[in-house]
Amino acid sequence: MSESNSTHTQRTAVAPPSVISAKPVVLPAPGRGEDLQVRVSAPATGGDLPVVVFSHGFGWSMNGYAPLADHWAAHGFVVIQPTHLDSRTLGIPAEDPRTPMIWRVRIEDLGRVIDELDALEASVPGLGGRLDRGRIAVAGHSWGAQTASALLGARVLGPDGVPGEDMSDPRVTAGVLLALTGLGDDLTPFAAEHLPFLKPSFDAMTTPALIVAGDQDQSHLSTRGPDWFTDPYTHSPGRKSLLTLFGAEHSLGGIPGYEVAETTDESPARVALIQRLTTAFLRSALLAEDADWKTAAIALQDAPDPLGTLRSK
Repeated sequence: MSESNSTHTQRTAVAPPSVISAKPVVLPAPGRGEDLQVRVSAPATGGDLPVVVFSHGFGWSMNGYAPLADHWAAHGFVVIQPTHLDSRTLGIPAEDPRTPMIWRVRIEDLGRVIDELDALEASVPGLGGRLDRGRIAVAGHSWGAQTASALLGARVLGPDGVPGEDMSDPRVTAGVLLALTGLGDDLTPFAAEHLPFLKPSFDAMTTPALIVAGDQDQSHLSTRGPDWFTDPYTHSPGRKSLLTLFGAEHSLGGIPGYEVAETTDESPARVALIQRLTTAFLRSALLAEDADWKTAAIALQDAPDPLGTLRSK
């Protein structure tokens, strides 16, 4: 084989799968004040595709989190990203009467996406008939992780300390929760006064989930240290895994996007690890394909200079 042919073969072998993407796909949302805009990304080929509904962090939109959305779509998942009302792209002022309940509207947004999978599938050329509605996961970062956790069974404690409404969704069978805030016992005075929804109970969050935390993620919302972000693992029952990343702050190395201002701990290697482990977890949880998950876990454990630790229960 000539050198040119060999090079071509190597390039072909590592070429990333093609992804199709459509935005904005608009879902009518009576009573919300704004119709729900979403981005849909999917592999260009294949059928029986599992679905991941992703909730962005505060101020972001369907256009963020390309390092995760693009990777998951390239590896066989249909990724649906709604734009929540807090997005900077919508410009809703803080004094808007909806503001105190945006946390709840966010949860409803994810449910609306799942309700409207038929419409979303029909809106993306080439996607018709390719979704597997029996395999649905939710994922999110920061506020988005809290939003997603509600569909997994987490509940918000009321002023009396009693868990509020159960907003879990039986159609969701797995979750990926990135930098999810912990219990409300250690909120700063500001957070306790202005963000009362940051008082979760994980007692009923039974759905399998991978929780990702940074060991340098010092939140201005909590008087505790970075271990606050491990509470969702510690205090929830059922099948859970906790990936704790060394040196990671709230952006976990840069998952919101490439070269964005919010990333204070840029680390392509850390982002690549999150890509590999979240993909392997989703394949294990949704498709019962455990080989990649076990391989990734062993590789992290045996690495001479590991980027983090992984434990499961």
